[in-house]
Amino acid sequence: MKKLFITALAIFSLASISCVGTQSGEKSMEQITKEVMEVAAAHCKNMDATLPEGRCPRTFERNRFVHTDIYWWCSGFYPGSMWYIYEYTKDEEIKALAEKHTLKLDPLQWVTTDHDVGFQLFCSYGNGYRLTGNEDYVPVLRNGAKSLASRFNPTIGSLRSWDFKKELWDFPVIIDNMMNLELIMWVANRDGDEQLKHVAKTHANTTMKNHFRSDYSTYHLVDYNPKDGSINKKQTVQGFADESRWARGQAWALYGFTMMHRMTGEQAYLKQATKVAEMILPYLPEDGIPYWDFNSHDIPNDLQDASAGAIMASALIELSGFVPERSEAYLAVAERQLRTLASDEYLAQPGTNNNFILRHGVGHKPAGGEVDVPLTYADYYFLEGLLRWQALGRE
Repeated sequence: MKKLFITALAIFSLASISCVGTQSGEKSMEQITKEVMEVAAAHCKNMDATLPEGRCPRTFERNRFVHTDIYWWCSGFYPGSMWYIYEYTKDEEIKALAEKHTLKLDPLQWVTTDHDVGFQLFCSYGNGYRLTGNEDYVPVLRNGAKSLASRFNPTIGSLRSWDFKKELWDFPVIIDNMMNLELIMWVANRDGDEQLKHVAKTHANTTMKNHFRSDYSTYHLVDYNPKDGSINKKQTVQGFADESRWARGQAWALYGFTMMHRMTGEQAYLKQATKVAEMILPYLPEDGIPYWDFNSHDIPNDLQDASAGAIMASALIELSGFVPERSEAYLAVAERQLRTLASDEYLAQPGTNNNFILRHGVGHKPAGGEVDVPLTYADYYFLEGLLRWQALGRE
């Protein structure tokens, strides 16, 4: 079992060691990024060659390539990853593939039955617009934001997450939904749409009020009564137990509130993100990649989750820019996470791993689904984290 950082002092010590520069013989982050992007480009090109028409990559599980239609919640991550690779490499072939796999998501702008439109469209069309300025992408983003906002219930003050299993939940809201607010806020800020801003901020405020425990760990799901906004129950559906700290859920919270501070400038969101970060850090193993649930780390041979590690690394890099007094500590942990993910243990070489970039993701362990497998969103946030590190201008 890997040793855990269990005190703030340990975290500060790590920061003081890791941020003074690379160790003798250790690759620079610039070199690591270059090598990873070359590997990622090869993976993405190979993936396109093997992916059936109209399908999206999901995972490689039980020696089987699992792909899905565009309506699966992760359909935007593959084109999003290619936009990030293009941003770094300027490879025109990758750009063409990014455009191809972005455009096939066009019907999603009209979906009102799913909260994941933000993941699907902002990772694809959002990055595409940022890098190309293609104005044809803007109406898709605008329509997608309005479709997503139609799921807002003013009595509860939240966007509904899931529509399935209505026998279990009246109005379920999951912490993952924080990530979809970026699409709404981007359109709101661009268009000066106060109603969209109200929807996103109210959802974030309700989540901040009801999803978190006193130690700033988050439940996965809060189920509301849509008639009066009261809470039916709180659960951690994909975690070890309802009261446990599911790692990817904590990562969504860290990333989501950091992003909301960037998009709104509101200090309450920055405070929340910082509190979540300080809760997370003591639970991380020495290599920085969290166990799939913080409360399961004492189980023999338990699994670490590359996806949670990648999301946390990307979020910590952004958060470091808003909290100068904790910047070095956050960057030290993010660097360790990125270095670990770029190691032979996690990074798959071209021709392996069915063309996914990272190994060892954990999707839904309690249900026995996507356990110790590649996950397309792990790839996306890993690449994003590397680009965010590069933007810092440091080794």
